[in-house]
Amino acid sequence: MARNMSDSIENLQALREKVKFGGGMKKQEAIRSSGRGTARDRIRNMLDEGSFVELDTFIKHRNTNHGMFLHQTEGDGVVAGHGTINGRRVYTFVQDFSVHGGSMGEMHALKIAKLMDMAEKAKCPVVAVWDGGGQRAHDGVNALAGTGELLDRFVQASGRLPMISLVLGPVVGVSALAASLADFTILGEEHGQLFLSSPLETPEVMSGEVDAAGLGGANLHASRSGIACMVADDEDDAFFLASELLSFLPDHNDAVPPIEETADPENRLNPKLAEIVPDNPNKPYDMVKVIEEVVDDGYFVELFEQYAENIVIGFARMGGSTIGVIANQPKVLAGCLDIDASIKAARFIRTCDAFNIPLVTFEDVPGFLPGVVQEWGGIIRHGAKLLFAYAEATVPKLTLVTRKAYGGAYLAMSCKHLQSDYNVAWPTAELAVMGAEGAVNIIHRREIAAAPDEEKENVRLKLVDEYKAKFGDPYVAARNGWLDDVIEPEESRIRLIRALSILRNKREWSPPKKHGNIPL
Repeated sequence: MARNMSDSIENLQALREKVKFGGGMKKQEAIRSSGRGTARDRIRNMLDEGSFVELDTFIKHRNTNHGMFLHQTEGDGVVAGHGTINGRRVYTFVQDFSVHGGSMGEMHALKIAKLMDMAEKAKCPVVAVWDGGGQRAHDGVNALAGTGELLDRFVQASGRLPMISLVLGPVVGVSALAASLADFTILGEEHGQLFLSSPLETPEVMSGEVDAAGLGGANLHASRSGIACMVADDEDDAFFLASELLSFLPDHNDAVPPIEETADPENRLNPKLAEIVPDNPNKPYDMVKVIEEVVDDGYFVELFEQYAENIVIGFARMGGSTIGVIANQPKVLAGCLDIDASIKAARFIRTCDAFNIPLVTFEDVPGFLPGVVQEWGGIIRHGAKLLFAYAEATVPKLTLVTRKAYGGAYLAMSCKHLQSDYNVAWPTAELAVMGAEGAVNIIHRREIAAAPDEEKENVRLKLVDEYKAKFGDPYVAARNGWLDDVIEPEESRIRLIRALSILRNKREWSPPKKHGNIPL
């Protein structure tokens, strides 16, 4: 018996040693020489030392009549298990490019689906590392069946568990869809690529009009498609960015986001704000500087920085608590809302709402971007997504109007009428149907036209001042209860933190329904 146990242990150790090499030492060295890490390299670099517990180590591709592979590899091309990142429990899986190019066969997909089930029961975040060539053609429809179960688990976990996808190699086909189902998708700048159709089958790549990076590289997905919320300089940076995002997120949808101690006083004044925002309402400024001046330690993690730059979203902390920031960016398109900006902000709002993260909106918006391209592209439908997301959110909602809040964009940016909890404005703010200049040109066009030529400009300026005083002045909105207060800029941090503190236990009841029908 002792001899048999000893032999069994030796056999187990031999098998584990074999598993470490995935598709073989030669393939793993080729991966390393390309500048990428192997699956187990990535596990070691991402998780706290010694914390990884591997699951389903010995799962193999089922070499049945349905499959065409003549050899099998333990693990079937994906390393899965659980561990910790900076002490936070996570479930993780990492595709192994050395095994059949990281392609997703039936057992590969079912292994991930099982891990997702375990994460749901344990109520832990999921960090996925993608690096594989799509569904395994050799498995036929079996690969699609397994992938379908995986996709179902991702959808069911959405809004329950935070999910982060790291794309550190080429990811093709339905695997690309799965990666983009995560709450946050980070691409490696050099090697991260996402394609729904293989570059080998894309006419523009085949003809040489565009290369693979131009079709589905990190910078393309960060600036054009809006899939990549961040671009990592290298693999270590990708793991750091994932840990940063996790630090703002709760373990699950019933948990409270982590609180981080800060030495930044809650009663700190913000005298710099008066210098950052120009008196001239038509002069641009950088809203990110306003955000950094108000939040804890000036630390703001911006998401989708290169996509729809006219709106800013990201995570910060106030009084040590996580907040989700949405802000118009006056230095890009004057801060107007367009199709991409509306989509970008709406999804972020829903993500924060799912994970109990309060929303703080910094508003300076002259309206929706006009033009044929926007109207034909469906700005009505996409703008409605933003309005819907704000109105549907039940987390604490705070809004600070720094300068302009005009028309439909004013309504869409978390106004009091959409049950925002705390809305304040600076004394220089303007809340109106449209800017005074445009309104006067419409309302008083006959009066201006009838004035003598030398008096036209004086008449127009006088009417503009009257319109601002009558309709645009923030005290008009405050008198109607549509602003909770008009505050001095330097009080911004104090007021927002106090509001967040009192709203910490906010609960909102709404009539039972399956879900709303957001205009997708």
